[in-house]
Amino acid sequence: MDKFNTFLEKYFLPFAGKLAGQKHLQALRDGIILTMPLIIIGSLFLILGFLPIPGYADFMAGVFGDAWLTKLLYPVDATFGMMALIASFGVAYRLAEKYGIDAITAGAISVSAFLLATPFEIMGTFGGAEEVVGGVIPVALMGSQGLFVALLVAMFSTEIYRLIVQRNIVIKMPDGVPPAVAKSFVALIPGFAVIFSIWVLRLIVENTPFGSLHNVIGDLLFVPLSAVGGSLIGSIIAVMLVSLLWFAGIHGMNIVGGVMTPIWLSATDANRVAFQAGEEVPNIFTQQFFEVFVNMGGSGSTFALVLIMVAWSRSKQMKQLGKLSAGPGLFNINEPIIFGTPIVMNPLLIIPFFLTPVVVVITTYIGMSTGLVAKPVGIAIPWTTPPILSGFLATGGSISGAVMQIINISIGLLIWLPFFKMWDSLKLKEETEIESNSKVS
Repeated sequence: MDKFNTFLEKYFLPFAGKLAGQKHLQALRDGIILTMPLIIIGSLFLILGFLPIPGYADFMAGVFGDAWLTKLLYPVDATFGMMALIASFGVAYRLAEKYGIDAITAGAISVSAFLLATPFEIMGTFGGAEEVVGGVIPVALMGSQGLFVALLVAMFSTEIYRLIVQRNIVIKMPDGVPPAVAKSFVALIPGFAVIFSIWVLRLIVENTPFGSLHNVIGDLLFVPLSAVGGSLIGSIIAVMLVSLLWFAGIHGMNIVGGVMTPIWLSATDANRVAFQAGEEVPNIFTQQFFEVFVNMGGSGSTFALVLIMVAWSRSKQMKQLGKLSAGPGLFNINEPIIFGTPIVMNPLLIIPFFLTPVVVVITTYIGMSTGLVAKPVGIAIPWTTPPILSGFLATGGSISGAVMQIINISIGLLIWLPFFKMWDSLKLKEETEIESNSKVS
């Protein structure tokens, strides 16, 4: 185990540190977070539209009319449905911040470039025949279907903007010109370069079998990544990487989430669309799968560990830490546990920290794939929602979601308990020795 720790400190920790500081991954993570408040707001309206109460839909239709549900879901389309558009601004803004250039302008250029990359046409039915209607922004590509294009365009446009601005190839105004006006002129040349580049790419792609940049990204990048991120093996690898990074003292979910969150959010939105249409939701591995069913208490499924600390600790240190961590742990915040126990660089406790999420991913997958447990329906509840309630809400009001969480907590108790007892005994022995030495002295 000493050799393993030495290997981590010498090779893995420096690499993980560089990865954690990588500007583009940080921008992806922080930029996508900009969409979260709106997605949660949209989810509230989604919950109101489909409350799991017998006769609720008929009652609401009788009070407000048959079109009440359509009107109630307007905010869903304006929040969930605009995910890619908002992310295109957020990622460009955060990346420009990292480079110390005008973030607002970079975000605005990114939005324009993303819209330019999107064909303004949809299929419409007129006189019983389907026709292509031009001059219409396709709402579907403003949401999860266009998310990957939005992220790539945001980084591409900001890099071009940065290169031109940092080389000082800009239009400079006299000193007396107001700063806001001067900044707008500074953005002219880099903004033109971005728009021109995306325009040329679009013209090239339109003359290929792909037809649009969205189809290129979808076929060459999104589909393969979704196949990996939406699989059992890919999900197990993801949670193992999160645990390994945390073991090295680095926020694992921030790094892994920077790569996987776009995939999981796209799956979440696909489930939301199916749920709204009254169809069976297609995806198991969504953002809510990990936040609600795997990371209860935080990464490593440490809610079970908190319960063990409170109920079975014999050492004063662990008992007190359990009491202090109970509140944050209930809302899925586990930094006090990770650094207080500690789990970081602890060769004994890293075993359940690795093992518990892996087992929970497998059991939850089995429950959902067999139909015994309802899949997440695309309702983006806040990640701080306490267990049991979060499982009920995430599955659209199914009691099976809450039951699955109880089973997962029980699994966590069984895995964590023997390892924690060994650690607790070591701590108790240390406390006893300290007390004995103080009495002698």
